[in-house]
Amino acid sequence: MKNIISENIKQWSKPPFCESTQKELIILKEDKAELYDSFYKNLEFGTGGMRGIMGVGTNRINKYTIGKNTQGISNYIKKKYPENQKVAIAYDCRKNSDSLAKVVADVFSANKIKVYLFSSLRPTPELSYAVRKLECVCGIVMTASHNPPKYNGYKVYWEEGGQIVPPIDKKLITEIEKVNFDEINFNKNKTLIEFIDKKIDEPFINLCLKNGLNNEVKNRSENKIVFTALHGTSSTIIPILLKKAGYSNVRYVNSQMTPDGNFSTVISPNPEEIESLDQALKLAKKVNAEMVIGTDPDGDRLGVAIKDLNDNLTLINGNQLMILMFDYFLKLKTTHQSLNKESFVASTIVSTPMIKEIANYYNVDCKLSLTGFKWIAKMIEDFPNQKFIIGGEESFGLMIGDDVRDKDAITASLAAYEMMSYYKQNNSSAFKELVNLYCKHGFYKEKLISIVKEGEKGQEEINNIIEGFRKNPLKDISGSKVKYFSDYLNSSKTNLAKNTKTKINLPTSNVIEFETDEGYKLILRPSGTEPKIKMYISVNRKLESLEKFNEVNLYLDEKLEDIINNISL
Repeated sequence: MKNIISENIKQWSKPPFCESTQKELIILKEDKAELYDSFYKNLEFGTGGMRGIMGVGTNRINKYTIGKNTQGISNYIKKKYPENQKVAIAYDCRKNSDSLAKVVADVFSANKIKVYLFSSLRPTPELSYAVRKLECVCGIVMTASHNPPKYNGYKVYWEEGGQIVPPIDKKLITEIEKVNFDEINFNKNKTLIEFIDKKIDEPFINLCLKNGLNNEVKNRSENKIVFTALHGTSSTIIPILLKKAGYSNVRYVNSQMTPDGNFSTVISPNPEEIESLDQALKLAKKVNAEMVIGTDPDGDRLGVAIKDLNDNLTLINGNQLMILMFDYFLKLKTTHQSLNKESFVASTIVSTPMIKEIANYYNVDCKLSLTGFKWIAKMIEDFPNQKFIIGGEESFGLMIGDDVRDKDAITASLAAYEMMSYYKQNNSSAFKELVNLYCKHGFYKEKLISIVKEGEKGQEEINNIIEGFRKNPLKDISGSKVKYFSDYLNSSKTNLAKNTKTKINLPTSNVIEFETDEGYKLILRPSGTEPKIKMYISVNRKLESLEKFNEVNLYLDEKLEDIINNISL
């Protein structure tokens, strides 16, 4: 290992690496731990691309690691797509995202590939749309989503508009690994770079209106709503979209509508965490708003706060948002057509099992995938004879319709405001509808525990923890006997009572799942984008009436806490 690190450092100390990189390396050598972490491995492709800390080194995001990716992808496109050599590029609000996007454009154009580039930041779902609209073979977004400010990333999309999946991901990685740093062509061809901006903005906004608006809603201008972009890309689209939709009573958290790679007004730009919406909730309380929405830096996931049974704004989690939105869209569909198994909704194995209950109620097919919207997008291609309606997962993401092939917080934000307006117009509320769904299908409640374990040692710890549970499966979860043990790495589901196995028809992944007689679930997996181990827990109980909500909610909270306290990570 020491020889590899020394060789990497020696290589980066001279051309083709530029003078500024070499100077940064001299400074970096003063911090041995940081130097080691920067060079001990190559930054790897994870969920749809590459994400990491910005800086000098093979294990960092910089113009050379990004350039190497782009050169490898260029080589693949040149060989395999002689008739379609077009790519689209977007970037978010993060530090260096604009300059890194320019590097990507330069390398593609230097390789005689046509580049469509946004001249300023844009949300990720708009890039997914642009890939299909402009008939590109590939799309790249420079973003690290909701990660801390020191991170950036390189999301790769393919011609169907979704993030890369097998077998294309492995083929691209093979090409990238063949590239030496001195083989990267940074000599841009200006004539092959075209700025697109309004060419895509206008049709994308119209698409959001088509997929998000509910023609039955009449009271938009009466409803007070609050929105925050958390310093991210949705600030470029959402104000225009909501104005066109007829929401004239929108209050924006102005300090957070300005792009800022430091995310200076929040601890974390992650709308999954209630602290990120603190300013928005304060504004909403001041103006007595009906709903609050905040989106993450690249505009693909959203956090939503709605009024609870006591008329207080409360942040709902990603599973609750899915439950509400899936039921809402299926309900609207049934007023215009008869639903059947020719239509499908999609979710992931780590999301709430309640989605299956809702799908069964409306008689539509429900498909489950591994974690990540790239798998949901793939379903649209894999099942062309079925109509996709909506997809979602617990990580605060929704995909409405099949025009955008990734989670889309822009359309979803409009649709969520519409849902709230629709229920209010019909003398109900989103929260009351959520509780009614619990009464109808069972009260399912979930909790996600994420534990950070950084560096080489951290990755080893994560793998050892999962392997420990794999070798010694749980026998019960909070007093409920484990009935099924699923190992997605070995593609097997074991019925522990009968000692029988069935095959799991999903790609292999280092994920294990326990399911009890009562339908409790516990899933362990490593994060695909961060140095974390994640534990997903789902419990449920029958809810007889709205009046019993608080009692059952407390019972399920206690169950979740009991499980957390008894599972050591």
